[in-house]
Amino acid sequence: MPARDLTDSELLVLGLVAEMPRHGYEMEQIIEQRGLREWTEIGFSSIYFVLGKLEAKGLIRVATLATATAKKSYKLTRTGKTTLVTQTLAALRTVRPTYSSLLMGMIHWRVLTRNEALGAMQTRHEAVAKELARLESIHLEQQPLPDYVDAMFEFSAGQLKAEAEWVLKTLEYMQTKPWNT
Repeated sequence: MPARDLTDSELLVLGLVAEMPRHGYEMEQIIEQRGLREWTEIGFSSIYFVLGKLEAKGLIRVATLATATAKKSYKLTRTGKTTLVTQTLAALRTVRPTYSSLLMGMIHWRVLTRNEALGAMQTRHEAVAKELARLESIHLEQQPLPDYVDAMFEFSAGQLKAEAEWVLKTLEYMQTKPWNT
């Protein structure tokens, strides 16, 4: 029976092991090379923790024992392969709610002065534009990339463009309204 509800970090590491047997440092290099931290929060030290969790769940096993010259590498188990397929399909099919700090700020809009609120929205708009430029620069620097990775960058850029458009529209609208107190 496949394991359920892997964290994003666990799913990432499991997928990297599925490509070929790897050790933790090698995974760190792949994460950096592919720009995968744009979509997941995983630190270098967390990779080893996640590997231990996946091994305990029976999803991966040691492929090469650590010696003076070789690091401990991991490979996928049959259960790991089944779980990877199941969790990947679920990730592609399922919409998960996201909880943006922007929405929490909007909930408490009325505690701000007009200048504070509108200034914060203008700052957000500028920050989104900078983040979009940063992401597009990384995307360009990483070329050539596999089609699916290009699609990931395009998805993230699309989200940022939609947010920038929404922030600008909302900012313009709120500037025309009387202030709610």
